[in-house]
Amino acid sequence: MAGIIGTKVGMTQVFTDDGTAVPVTVIEAGPCPVIAVRDPERDGYAAVQLAHGETDEKRLSKAELGHLKKADAAPMRTLVEFRDPDVEHQIGDVITVEAFEPGQKVKVSGVSVGKGFQGTIRRHNFRRGPVTHGSHNVRAPGSVGASADPARVFKGTRMPGRMGGARVTQRRSEVVEVDSDRNLLLIKGSVPGPRSGTVEVRSDG
Repeated sequence: MAGIIGTKVGMTQVFTDDGTAVPVTVIEAGPCPVIAVRDPERDGYAAVQLAHGETDEKRLSKAELGHLKKADAAPMRTLVEFRDPDVEHQIGDVITVEAFEPGQKVKVSGVSVGKGFQGTIRRHNFRRGPVTHGSHNVRAPGSVGASADPARVFKGTRMPGRMGGARVTQRRSEVVEVDSDRNLLLIKGSVPGPRSGTVEVRSDG
């Protein structure tokens, strides 16, 4: 399974040979050095650990710096493990966007844009109440449970609360273009997260 860590640059559009405009998200992915390799006999599962995003040494702990120095890697702020039953990489290898190809299906994971505390209309697509004839139930959520029985609000009831800022994985996205010279992946449509946010790209299927 191909996998890489990148930074979301933003969205743009590209044109196909027949002139069709395709919206794409530009991701600056890699190069990501292999920091560790998990062995099924030793660790119980097979995976490779990649690093991304160079940073200052003062922003990392001594344990993190020592872990990176074992692989002769520069100080990097993001470490992600990619599970792969057929691990062929060794510590010190470098993963680039060349691991992907146009037309390939991928899944992209990232932390969605935080929206703060939101009401039920925005958070759950509720409809508002009437605004005429003295109605006081314009944006209120409505009834959330009976008073006598069960005399409580059930867990999972759709109510106002914190929206966004959660890990999201978007599946079956398509790689439109691979720019190995600039370490760019162009993925069709939008992907989770804000601009300059960290995302993980894995082959899907």
